[in-house]
Amino acid sequence: MRAADRTDLPRLLDLYDHLHPDDARCPPGDAVAVFDRLLRCEGSAVLVGAIGDALVTTCTLVVIPNLTRGAKAYALIENVVTHADHRGAGFGRAVLRAAVERAWDAGCYKVMLMTGSTKPSTLAFYEAAGFEQSKTGFQVRRAAIRPA
Repeated sequence: MRAADRTDLPRLLDLYDHLHPDDARCPPGDAVAVFDRLLRCEGSAVLVGAIGDALVTTCTLVVIPNLTRGAKAYALIENVVTHADHRGAGFGRAVLRAAVERAWDAGCYKVMLMTGSTKPSTLAFYEAAGFEQSKTGFQVRRAAIRPA
């Protein structure tokens, strides 16, 4: 497991097709700008797991400064996905473990993630990775993004 760099972007965008196959794809030129902006958030990273040159798992870790909890930051994990051909082999748990360790190294007091899935296997995956279902999440969204 390692932090992604710009050279990973084409393969990372391919891997995201396994997360939301019907989503509009981020144009490559925009991906560079978004990736660079994300990396300007201290402690944040897109983490990847690879077999050879193939990216098989990823998640995004965002470290958020905080004015409560003694000014301890907190972290959010998003875009967790493992390539469909490599699921069930421990790659997803490994990338989450790497993200949590990175958050602890950044001084975070908690790490959060949300899933829209209600599948028992997905919920069991997150619990097996050390996360507990302990809060109620709320969100508001803009109109759904449709493929171009």
